[in-house]
Amino acid sequence: MAGDETTLTVEGLKTHFFTKAGVVKAVDGVSFEVGKGEIMGLVGESGSGKSVTGFSIIGLVDPPGRVVEGRIIHDGRDLVGLDDEQMRSLRGNRIAMIFQDPMMTLNPVLRIETQMVEAVLAHNTVPAAQAREAARDALGQVGIPSPDERLRAYPHQFSGGMRQRVAIAIALLNRPSLIIADEPTTALDVTIQGQILYEAQKLCRETGASMIWITHDLAVVAGIADRISVMYAGRIVEQGTTADIIDQPAHPYTRGLIGSVPSRNTRGDRLFQIPGMTPSLLNLAPGCAFRERCSVADDTCLAEPEPSHPLPGRVLRCHHPVLEVAQ
Repeated sequence: MAGDETTLTVEGLKTHFFTKAGVVKAVDGVSFEVGKGEIMGLVGESGSGKSVTGFSIIGLVDPPGRVVEGRIIHDGRDLVGLDDEQMRSLRGNRIAMIFQDPMMTLNPVLRIETQMVEAVLAHNTVPAAQAREAARDALGQVGIPSPDERLRAYPHQFSGGMRQRVAIAIALLNRPSLIIADEPTTALDVTIQGQILYEAQKLCRETGASMIWITHDLAVVAGIADRISVMYAGRIVEQGTTADIIDQPAHPYTRGLIGSVPSRNTRGDRLFQIPGMTPSLLNLAPGCAFRERCSVADDTCLAEPEPSHPLPGRVLRCHHPVLEVAQ
């Protein structure tokens, strides 16, 4: 994937938090690409660095954290080093973010119409009536019935699922080329979650927008993503197409995540559990960060595994990958 077909390229991204206790390497050398109209799933346990990666891209990392190294190329422009005003012109315009809690996006004391019209006018010089029309169309696009009536409502008059749809509609208002979705369906019931996933896929197909879907739930990305990047302890340990990752996981951590998902094939059996806990990112020991929890670790794992390409389209950081595919 290259050239005009690539919306985002992240190269060697490092985002560190400088605390009194030491340096927390929340994102430590992350690289990936997202193509036009593609949905990439960024998967891992809590504390793996997924959300910080998203916040780094959109420029929302607050002190004591900062991007210390790497490049973030969006539509041919490096975002690292841009000042606040330049990032504000991109945020909500060319790059949008959908948060886990829609109330982080919505102001509880303002009507939906006011918030959506302001989002349009912040980046476009158009009449207010045209901005309102764009807001109404965006609500209809995410499946909200009676959008004219709903525009006059306040956030508390919507259910959780409807509020999340409004947040997605706001993200889409200015037709961004990149949407970062940070676990937007975690707090929703399964039925509403399925509807949101369907709408997200449909919107990427229709608008050509690229999306990074951040989640801890492999079952969710299996149904929505084109490609998956698995994160652990601030690094991406495995990348590949969704079919390859789900059907033939090669990294022991990815295999553990998939093995711990409830399935009809394991009825009556105890659910698999990855032993141990995610390590602290404060002064992380050298070598493979997963070795203390890994069943195939040995002395080789005391050295840091370098990214390798054992199969077409796959990237791995592991000394002992399980490759079941015929070479």
